Amino acid sequence: MADNTAGIGFEKQIWDAACVLRGNLDASEYKSVVLGLIFLKYISDRFDDKYKQLVEEGDGFEEDIDEYISEGIFFVPENARWSAIAKMAHTAEIGTVIDDAMRVIEKENKRLKDILPKNFARPELDKRRLGDVVDLFTNIKMVDAGSSRDILGRTYEYCLSKFAEQEGKLAGEFYTPSCVVRTLVEVLQPYNGRVYDPACGTGGMLIEAIRHMNYDRESFGRIYGQEKNLATSAIARMNLYLHGAQDFRVTQGDTL
Repeated sequence: MADNTAGIGFEKQIWDAACVLRGNLDASEYKSVVLGLIFLKYISDRFDDKYKQLVEEGDGFEEDIDEYISEGIFFVPENARWSAIAKMAHTAEIGTVIDDAMRVIEKENKRLKDILPKNFARPELDKRRLGDVVDLFTNIKMVDAGSSRDILGRTYEYCLSKFAEQEGKLAGEFYTPSCVVRTLVEVLQPYNGRVYDPACGTGGMLIEAIRHMNYDRESFGRIYGQEKNLATSAIARMNLYLHGAQDFRVTQGDTL
């Protein structure tokens, strides 16, 4: 995987926040918490951009789900939007608020079924620290680094690599070092046709293949992945969505 984190100043800040959140959780447990929040922020940012555009057009379609789905944007119900979550950041119910937001987003967007983590209300997750991380995400400044998708996608990659470092040899089950991924893709030279990774982990090789082919990720539809670990396959799908892929298929399975 190419190093796309250079020049973006807040990945380490987000990672430091993840470490604060950790408390007594193992890296394998709090990984889904942090990555889930990043994805939720991405969904809400894209929705908000389109929502404001529709409001400016003045035709009253800002709550019409079809206006979003037709452009590959996930529809976010009012009580699940980041602004609503941010207002509850420093309440004892913040974990439940986030879990409920994940559930209603999945209900409105069938592509996200069984992908989003819903473990923020667990007792061992410090709600004060969780609120601090929500604040951090709310105040992310999108400057000198392109779109929010690019920023959050790169941040997601950065956090995945840091989780891999913390989990040591066990990380091989979900993460392949970027230099290995980049070398494999350059050897394979996937300039056209389909790309299939039968043990895709968190989707790094699929994303690098898309980059290598320099395709329009919105319309590229020949990406296939399989991963035996259900939680890891969910992270792979979030990772692909964060990098702009829309038409792909990653399933949980073990044909090997």
